[in-house]
Amino acid sequence: MEKSTTEHRAAHEALGVVLQVREEQLQALLWRRAREPFLAAWSLPGGRLAPDETLEDSIRRHLAAKVDVRELSHLEQIETLSAPARYPGERLVATAYLGLIPAGIAPQVPADTAWHPVDGLPELAFDHFAVVLAGRERLRAKLSYTNIGFALAPPAFTIAELRRLYRAALGHDVSATNLQRVLLRRRLLEPIGELRPPGRAGGRPAAVYRFRTRNLEVTDQFAVLRPPTGGSLK
Repeated sequence: MEKSTTEHRAAHEALGVVLQVREEQLQALLWRRAREPFLAAWSLPGGRLAPDETLEDSIRRHLAAKVDVRELSHLEQIETLSAPARYPGERLVATAYLGLIPAGIAPQVPADTAWHPVDGLPELAFDHFAVVLAGRERLRAKLSYTNIGFALAPPAFTIAELRRLYRAALGHDVSATNLQRVLLRRRLLEPIGELRPPGRAGGRPAAVYRFRTRNLEVTDQFAVLRPPTGGSLK
């Protein structure tokens, strides 16, 4: 006998790859599962889509409820995962989102939640390891051709501080001089008229900047932020 449409219907969940630069490392927020399958394994926060909500509403609800993250500087969809066997014993489709939190903010997360460096992730449940890496690659790509750096940065910063954020997110060093030249040429930054006193090493006071807008914009669709050995910034 042919199975009914209801028996073939897949459930849907939303997953959140929440990233922040912490201690000069790009880190992901992970949550320990409270039930099988993969009981107590680290996983991405998220959950099932309710009948009366959009996917974006769903991931925001789950992030607030499970890991107490309510304010994101940026949220965008990464990919949809539909491999038939990705969830044992059930047909479960997942839509993953990238969420960013600016440096300097310390969300109070529950005891079953923790930040982990993306370069040193523990073993993750399901296909979540690959999803975290997909979120990191999306961020790295957009740092080249958009102004998404605003979502990693505090409201005001020096170029040296911004360089450290870019370096952590990109996974390679960035010339402060080239970074400043490129971002100013694209009119992404503006000075706020303040100077920071020099640090212990001395030197001149550093100008303080902010991003001109904190809304996502494509600034140069052909730009690439390369490692120092690959040439200068374009």
